Amino acid sequence: MARPRTIDREKVLACAEHLVQRNGATALTLDAVAREAGITKGGLQYCFGSKDDLIAALIERWILVFDTHVARCRSAAAGPASLARAYVQACARIDDAARARMVGMLVTLLQSPRHLAPIKAWYARWLGLGQGEGHTVEARQIRTMIFAAEGAFFLRSLGFVDMQDAEWTSVFADIQKLALPMEASLA
Repeated sequence: MARPRTIDREKVLACAEHLVQRNGATALTLDAVAREAGITKGGLQYCFGSKDDLIAALIERWILVFDTHVARCRSAAAGPASLARAYVQACARIDDAARARMVGMLVTLLQSPRHLAPIKAWYARWLGLGQGEGHTVEARQIRTMIFAAEGAFFLRSLGFVDMQDAEWTSVFADIQKLALPMEASLA
């Protein structure tokens, strides 16, 4: 008796991302993802359930990958400012392929508004850094850093701004210098 074939969820998610990146959000169908991943549609449905469940898994994956990048960028210092600096550094280090995947996923979200809730919750968590003591100067600076990093990310990712890597790195260094005191931005 042959052993049942197992489906590699990460491979399927990567295939779904590449499909959206290459062909646009409307190409994200169960049939197309199954073909791209080299599995049956039934196998895909067994693994993910529905297209909505697949999109939810893609969003979870995107959040996990980004949060992992942030953790790698974080210094030993504790506190919201350290975490915000790590967020900005993670945005600065996103490569072209990851940027294209993220934009593809965001476009996919436009077709499926019910999936906006986890993204909104994720941003609320990040924008809430330092909010425990009210709207302190530090909390406002953190919010400004995140908005500036996200704005730069989206402008470049959507092709509205052409920017070489050196300039990109400089923009993110400036975001940190402007938003937090100089000694805090050197961590």
